[in-house]
Amino acid sequence: MNTSLKDKWVFITGASAGFGAEGARHFARAGANVVMGARRVERLETVAAECEQAGAASAHFHELDVACTKSVNIFVDWLKTLTPKLDVLVNNAGGAHGADTVAEGKDADWEAMVQSNFLGLMRVTRACLPLMVDNPGSTLINIGSIAGRVAYEGGSVYCGVKAAEKSITQSLRLELNGTGIRVGTLDPGLAETEFALVRFKGDAAKSNKIYEGLDPLVAEDIAEAMIWMATRPPHVCIDEILIKCTAQAAIHKTHRVAD
Repeated sequence: MNTSLKDKWVFITGASAGFGAEGARHFARAGANVVMGARRVERLETVAAECEQAGAASAHFHELDVACTKSVNIFVDWLKTLTPKLDVLVNNAGGAHGADTVAEGKDADWEAMVQSNFLGLMRVTRACLPLMVDNPGSTLINIGSIAGRVAYEGGSVYCGVKAAEKSITQSLRLELNGTGIRVGTLDPGLAETEFALVRFKGDAAKSNKIYEGLDPLVAEDIAEAMIWMATRPPHVCIDEILIKCTAQAAIHKTHRVAD
């Protein structure tokens, strides 16, 4: 038995591109009320229009910077004017900045990753929980990464904040036990979105090289998993999902075909 998303309220952070934008479109096709937040408001406007065309019950967007507590609180105060309850929260905002070793790392990159992936998740969850605690069957999905499970060179801080995401998710699962809120982490492996382009500061050649010779995951793969997690019956909680493309056996082991 699946739980219908029709007319449910879904809030996705980092919804201007990648997993967040595609997740919004998927929830829209399911007939949900989709609420989107991100810093790039002009992109949110485009995604909202696509959601409306896809069949959303309604589509709403507002500027959101999860690295700023004031921005999060303003956003959630606005969200409360739309709905008194939240059925699905997808903490997607985040990303990697740089691939330097610890010895060569830059404070700005480190702080950006901690603020968005770690503290941002905490801020948004704290602000939204009052909209979920009296709504058994609601779903909190944190977007993690294979990097939170296995470290790699040049990924120390990103791996660290994604490992923290996994621990935060586990803590929430314990703290919210008895409320009926389902809490889970969705951890993608190698996926082709804007992720690498942002990480490498717009260097397309370096970004494209990550995906050479294989078929990586795409945003649709992760969005479909979000929908599946959110549509389980209320007594079913999907604690953890790790999704990798077939060519990626492990974080250091991929099969690539030469051109």
